[in-house]
Amino acid sequence: MCGIAGILGRIDAPNRAALARMSAAMIHRGPDGAGTWIGRPDAAGEGCLLAHRRLSIIDLSAAGDQPMVDPLGGQVIVFNGEVYNYRALRDELVAAGEGERLASTGDTAVLLRLLAARGAGACPRLRGMFAFGLWDEARRRLVLARDPLGIKPLYVARNPDPRGRWRLAFASEVRALLASGLLDGPRLAPAALASIVWNGFVAGPTTIVDGVEQVSPGEALTITHAAPGAPPRVEARAFWSPARHDGCWVEATPGELAATLRTSVREHLESDVPVGVFLSSGVDSSAVANLAQQVSARPVHTFTLAFEDAALSEGEPARRIARAIGAEHREVVLTEGRFVASLERALDALDQPTFDGVNSFFISQAVREAGLKVALVGTGGDELFGGYASFRQLPRLCALARSTRWLPRGSTVAAARLVSAALSGRGRAALGPQTRWAKLPDMVRAGDDLLELYQLAYALFLPGTQRELLAPDLALDGARLGLPAPLRARLQAEARGRSLLSALSVLELRCFLGERLLRDSDAASMAVSLELRLPLVDHRVFEVVDRLPDPVRFSPLGRKEALRRAGLDGLDPALFERPKRGFVLPFEGWLRRGLGRAIDETLRDEAAARAVGLDGAAVARLWAAYQQGAPGMYWSRVWALYALLRWCQRHRVTV
Repeated sequence: MCGIAGILGRIDAPNRAALARMSAAMIHRGPDGAGTWIGRPDAAGEGCLLAHRRLSIIDLSAAGDQPMVDPLGGQVIVFNGEVYNYRALRDELVAAGEGERLASTGDTAVLLRLLAARGAGACPRLRGMFAFGLWDEARRRLVLARDPLGIKPLYVARNPDPRGRWRLAFASEVRALLASGLLDGPRLAPAALASIVWNGFVAGPTTIVDGVEQVSPGEALTITHAAPGAPPRVEARAFWSPARHDGCWVEATPGELAATLRTSVREHLESDVPVGVFLSSGVDSSAVANLAQQVSARPVHTFTLAFEDAALSEGEPARRIARAIGAEHREVVLTEGRFVASLERALDALDQPTFDGVNSFFISQAVREAGLKVALVGTGGDELFGGYASFRQLPRLCALARSTRWLPRGSTVAAARLVSAALSGRGRAALGPQTRWAKLPDMVRAGDDLLELYQLAYALFLPGTQRELLAPDLALDGARLGLPAPLRARLQAEARGRSLLSALSVLELRCFLGERLLRDSDAASMAVSLELRLPLVDHRVFEVVDRLPDPVRFSPLGRKEALRRAGLDGLDPALFERPKRGFVLPFEGWLRRGLGRAIDETLRDEAAARAVGLDGAAVARLWAAYQQGAPGMYWSRVWALYALLRWCQRHRVTV
């Protein structure tokens, strides 16, 4: 787990300094070492510059340092992540006569030799979480790629000035690109603002900064350094996407699922430093911890973050589960005082504005302070096995829309307005209710369009309220439903032809998990130099789960029985017979007391709101509505706007 950066452009002092600034901005991602590589300039004085920050996990020796040069072909790589099947790939290379002179015992050397020998076409062979930049000096070609499910981040900026000193820059963090100084007067992307107001985060490939884009999950970019004065040629190719449901495949069995999960957990334990498991009291993390213990020769180390308030703490049930597994368990209590003392650091960990991520920071901080560099987490079970409420609610709405198709749409929407008015309650401020019932007319209007229903269900604010919050002169082309056009097209294509439940799983996997949870947890964990590994977020696991018949995979909805059977073998089922509850901090009260004045001042600052494309008066009305207890005005809604304003002020990004 590391930080990577690079520049295509002139091999000169300004670009060397820019590269150094990017590397320094990512020291938290790799405090164990830093390296740079400067390529040979061409006739115009241009070439490639690469930087790497190292968090040493596998092959702790200097042989694992990066940037790493292939001794046979001269290609150079900077790599962030883990390739879990690297031992099998090494054996294949050796058998083919291509594995000679691999000085390092780690995965980077294997990845480099494989790519040098077979090019970007080798990407489908990789199993793991990864983002890398590979420079081929002979061909003057750069390959950038990202893992299939988007666990590791990778961002790219292109210089709009064809006569500029640099052509293209990439990095593991948006903030590193800002720190480079290459982006002259960075501006906020309007589509990103629309995405935040809808989702509470920025949906890719857009980022908060205009001109900076995210490499999409499962995508490889081949960038050929062109003639001086011309932009580099960029070819994008998707090397993985969910298979189509065309009836031509072999259904998976529960036994195949269990074996695949065990293999995934075993591979995710590969490390030359100690590995822990974050254990909540839920099914997902318990399954990961239980499987880890089954495939380990020693007791696994589990960690739980607990609170002083017993009503919110998962400490006691987690202790019981750890005892049943046979794990060596540690409980870290997060007090309000400690929370407030670290809150500014948690907020500074956010690489882009988001209403989430603070939870992940405190979990990661607790594990890192316990002396670990690597921790397994149970993220992904809800998306794969239908654990969210969306799997129950949205199919009902689709069925209702289909059964009432014979009625005029205007009549059904009017009826929905009446029901909504009766059930939503009345706002006590100049802002309409934001409850789920208040969304009903818009959801009825959407009919059985699953993507639109999904986005409406997760929307922070009603569409009308979103329009109030955004400055009226803001150009928002390409941000329909709070999603950039490329992501909308991808979601529609990957969900097409599937059952409702499996299509919902794809949407949850790509949106909620891929664009929010994975990005936030990466930024938060790397802020404290901790590598998070996610055995359930693995494209091989997805491919097996996706071949399970719907009744096996999803029934009964919400219980994740398939995961229970595959992952909780040997544990008393009674340990898990509790109401489902996500991991939450005692957030609202602590934040009110820890940041109450700062939030109040920020959300009342109309000039600050205008600077980021928001209507300052509307933001102030929303804050007043929250303070007055308006229906549906949950803390997350005002927190999303505060996080946006704070981030933009801190990084000097305006519209």
